[in-house]
Amino acid sequence: MKNRKQLMLIGLVMLIFFVISFLTNILGPLVPNIIDSFHLSLGLAGFLPFSFFVAYGVMSVPAGILIEMYSEKVVLLTGFLLAFAGALLFAFFTSFSIALASLFIIGLGMAMLQVVINPLLRAAGGEQHFAFNSVLAQVFFGLASFVSPWMYSYLVQHVHAENNAGGIIGILNKLVPEQLEWVSVYWVFAVTALLMMMVIGIIKFPPIELQADEKIGTTANFKELLKNKFTILFFFGTFMYVGTEQGIANWMSKFLQLYHGLNPETDGAKAVAWFWGLMTAGCLLGLILLKIADSRKVLQLFVAGAIISLTVALFGSAQVAIIAFPLCGFFASVMWSIVISLGLNSVPNHHGSFAGLLCTGIVGGAVVPLFIGGLSDFIGLKGAMFLLYITLAYLFSMGIWAKPLVNNAVSKTSFRDLFKNKKV
Repeated sequence: MKNRKQLMLIGLVMLIFFVISFLTNILGPLVPNIIDSFHLSLGLAGFLPFSFFVAYGVMSVPAGILIEMYSEKVVLLTGFLLAFAGALLFAFFTSFSIALASLFIIGLGMAMLQVVINPLLRAAGGEQHFAFNSVLAQVFFGLASFVSPWMYSYLVQHVHAENNAGGIIGILNKLVPEQLEWVSVYWVFAVTALLMMMVIGIIKFPPIELQADEKIGTTANFKELLKNKFTILFFFGTFMYVGTEQGIANWMSKFLQLYHGLNPETDGAKAVAWFWGLMTAGCLLGLILLKIADSRKVLQLFVAGAIISLTVALFGSAQVAIIAFPLCGFFASVMWSIVISLGLNSVPNHHGSFAGLLCTGIVGGAVVPLFIGGLSDFIGLKGAMFLLYITLAYLFSMGIWAKPLVNNAVSKTSFRDLFKNKKV
């Protein structure tokens, strides 16, 4: 019976990972539609990801405090309630200002969920299985990011395509305004969040005691950390990584539309889907490389691959760009986990407080796409995306100056030995 409850809770956490990704990473394909529907400049469009990801900067640390004051279940329910309210708000009131408010509210909810799920996964599966379960969770996260653009593409092509359609499309035909078929995605978000609240409400949660490195800590801890230069350096590491990831994911579809005339509802959505899909595949290769090489070298290798892919995407033909942009996702795959692990291994104590500061760096996903959009109004989107070379250069530099107190464990097995049918 105990094993069944554990498996049920692990399954719930995997589902939450899936839903977080499903709701979060659909913004890229939506950007061209929102621009066209509300007649926005690229600079104004940059406020869309800004509104969403700035919520992470606002809520990451408070969410940790709420967990310690109340419980994981309460915070999970509140997070999904915010996502439900934000999605429903825009589904009923379709305007640009409401879109910004909606994304901020949904972002607050997603930030709360992100803070809860890792301690919950550790408690549900046991510390001895935490590493494996964490990798499995990332697979679910990546799978949702791959699926959601296809869902969006299906909806925008079928809503209002037939007047007498039945089933879900028939319902959406009545709810979604004409010429705003993409708003149907928000109805899907609202229903998904509501279903998640119902599921969480009926599941019993075990008592979870946060470990020392999972607790947010005191104000004194933060002050002490801020005196350490590596705190600031690694904060900008997470800032630059999320800025790079979202800068590419949010603007690639519009880039393909502007410079190559590709349809954002089909070709653009597919490119974004493969960006996230290849990111998941890259994680698997990264796991192997991290067993045979120093994480700093792996980081430099993957950042170099991302720089080459981005360059090819920006200057190549349509056929090349639609492959090169997703390849950026493949090379971005290991960056987050390496930056976080290098950071946590570079400070001797107050890991809970430090993790809160690192997660606050997710606000880079708000700032970098906003800057790209603003610059686009003056120098064009291609020139504005050169900003990503700065963020990637910073990530590459981390492989040079990072000095972790503990290095990743490297196997004595060589790369060649991995392909030999004998024990080493």
